[in-house]
Amino acid sequence: MKFNISIPACVLVLLSGFSNSFGQAQVNNFLKDIRGTIYPQVSWYSGTHRDSTHQFNNGKLTDKTSEWSCTIKTTPGNGSDMIDLTAHFRLEKGEVVSSAVSIAFEFSNWSTENYVLVPAIVYNGNRYRAIGNGYNPEYPKNMYYNPDVPLTISNNPRLALNPGVPSSIELQTTNAATPAVCFFSPSRKRGFILLTEQGTRLGNSGITITENLERTKAIIEITAPSVRKLAAGFGDFHSSGDLAADWRKGDEVSLRFRLYSFKAGSIPDLLEKFMRVRKSLTGPNHPRNLAPASKIFEWATDVCSSTWITTPAGSYYAPENSEHFQLGWVSGMINTFPMLSMNDKKERERVVKELDFVVDKLQGESGYFYGGIMASGEIRPEKANPQVPGVHAMVRKNCDVLYWMIKHILLFKEQGYAKEINRKWEESAEKLAKAFVRTWKKYGQFGQYIDPESGEIAVFNSTAGAAAPAGLVLASDYFHEKEFLQVAMEAANYYYNRDVVKQGLTGGYCADISQDPDSESAFGFLKSLMALYYCTHDKQWLDKAEVAAALCATWTLSYDATFPTASQIAQLKSHMAGAVFASIQNKHAAPGICTSSGDYLFKLYRATGNRLYADLINDIQHAHTEAVDMPGHRTTHVGFGTSLERIQPSDAEGRENTGNYGHDRNSWTETNGMLMAMEIPGIYLQTDKNECYVFDQVEAKVLNRRQGTTKLSISNKTPFDATLSIFAESSKEAKNPLGYVDFAKWPRISVKAGATAMITVLSNGQIKQ
Repeated sequence: MKFNISIPACVLVLLSGFSNSFGQAQVNNFLKDIRGTIYPQVSWYSGTHRDSTHQFNNGKLTDKTSEWSCTIKTTPGNGSDMIDLTAHFRLEKGEVVSSAVSIAFEFSNWSTENYVLVPAIVYNGNRYRAIGNGYNPEYPKNMYYNPDVPLTISNNPRLALNPGVPSSIELQTTNAATPAVCFFSPSRKRGFILLTEQGTRLGNSGITITENLERTKAIIEITAPSVRKLAAGFGDFHSSGDLAADWRKGDEVSLRFRLYSFKAGSIPDLLEKFMRVRKSLTGPNHPRNLAPASKIFEWATDVCSSTWITTPAGSYYAPENSEHFQLGWVSGMINTFPMLSMNDKKERERVVKELDFVVDKLQGESGYFYGGIMASGEIRPEKANPQVPGVHAMVRKNCDVLYWMIKHILLFKEQGYAKEINRKWEESAEKLAKAFVRTWKKYGQFGQYIDPESGEIAVFNSTAGAAAPAGLVLASDYFHEKEFLQVAMEAANYYYNRDVVKQGLTGGYCADISQDPDSESAFGFLKSLMALYYCTHDKQWLDKAEVAAALCATWTLSYDATFPTASQIAQLKSHMAGAVFASIQNKHAAPGICTSSGDYLFKLYRATGNRLYADLINDIQHAHTEAVDMPGHRTTHVGFGTSLERIQPSDAEGRENTGNYGHDRNSWTETNGMLMAMEIPGIYLQTDKNECYVFDQVEAKVLNRRQGTTKLSISNKTPFDATLSIFAESSKEAKNPLGYVDFAKWPRISVKAGATAMITVLSNGQIKQ
């Protein structure tokens, strides 16, 4: 079913400017390089239907029953590329029913070639073929075995793909990871970033982007309050239930903005600029220290251990809330890694059994793996269409298998249990790596779904192979096969140029979406780029990784959002900056990256010294902890250490679900908590520089540095005892690659709940306590 948004004629009429007040003229002058002008407005509504819109003339607006004022104040930034703007609206006379105020930013010389971004909800205008009218729509037959299939998304807010039809997007600020609208103009070589706030006293603000029929002009409108006809759901739309405000004499409201207009040669330039400024209007967030990472690890490993089951299919840690097994993605054969890291005999034996089960039951003739198996032993098909024969599997899950299989083998060796490595694991991983190589050589891409028996690509396009280069890099090193590395480099360049540079997105990485832009592929691709940098020491991969990290930042909640007062998140006073949005279809945020520690962000910080990357993973780790069920902080109510993939700032699932967790759990959110506790150091210190970053939920101070030693004070103000890792090295050593299981070597210290410990870090990274 094709969905078209009905747009009021008054919105489609792009008006010429009046004689503006001084503040308005300053903003228009600032926007001249991108042909932009602004208009303060008031709109009247019947329900959610916009009846009329009137603009202010020299700060005044008068109709038959009311008189309004609008004062625009501006403050120039430190450079010429930024300006702050506050629009203050006031009803001076009369009473007004059902109206909203707004600032409209009109851009002439518009083009559909412009890249339009609203973080976590709109990428490249979402101007793509759309299918279905609901969650995880079935693929039509013409998407299978078709190398020319266009990028295809679910039924999401989007600018029109075809000319001559209405083109508009209606959102609330809470649909976005940052309340912002950005675009890059290839013809003008300019970037534009509009930052605003979540809302005003009237509630959440609205974001509307509208193009005229000729696509020569566009309006970005920020409205207080939000009045959408339809709210976007998970691949569908529903009545918004929005209400305009009633006004009495003297009522007032302000809209705040920070605008950037700057030279930009490409979409990556816009993304990197956005990452630098995304918190500049809302200000720094304030993460809380609730529980140390070691406690999260303890709880979550207890939960994972309790899920061990033996079924007719085999023995494994159940990665879902059922007895069935799903490989990769949502933690299957990933949750085994932290269980192995415990160095516990029982859990190690279980890991061995699960790896045997995966290799014996799920690898196809081509070397690719099936995506899952029922407890009964029946293979689970993925993206099945009754008109298309065969059983298909996600490419992304195969990326996970290659990467994590080799990491397991490396950890067995690091722990001194090389004799327990089954030769068939190595043979299986090598066979899978060779399957990726054959696919690349035949098709020049990895596609989204494959046939594990024939190795043929069943569904082309997407960035589902985002993490394949990471796995191939590990395979190249482990098996001493240069061809694996060569294909990894070629594939990474291909995806970087086709998807990131030309489209400003990555997508199609999740099993329950179409080829929608999603966060998981962005983080997965960053993992690949950092693997290539560490392997080759070629700075091009580091430069590309910084762009990919900026794309990841667009998916991550950048501020401590306000939730409904009665919601669980509000009642717990949680600070949710760092929650990671899923995809443009699945319009929710979640605790952590699916499914990863994000250690590549730490590695990027270590390689560049840029603290923005450390801040990003630190935010993610703290938001994850906020979602964990623990004593005195009940979230899921199904057991300490459990968490659920719901941090919902928007009304995509209905207003009643905004800010509420639900009584359930997800293995993958628990798994990434365990992984962060393992692979992100509690404290990172450079022994010869004034560089100390605290990731764990403690406080640390450098007391002194003398003769190559550093004395630290570490305070644990949480109610739980902490055991934290300390990773200390010189700035020269920071230039060297960090091994994939080096975390096992980091020294650890214990700090009792409420206590402070003094430690000395030696120049060789060892600890004296």
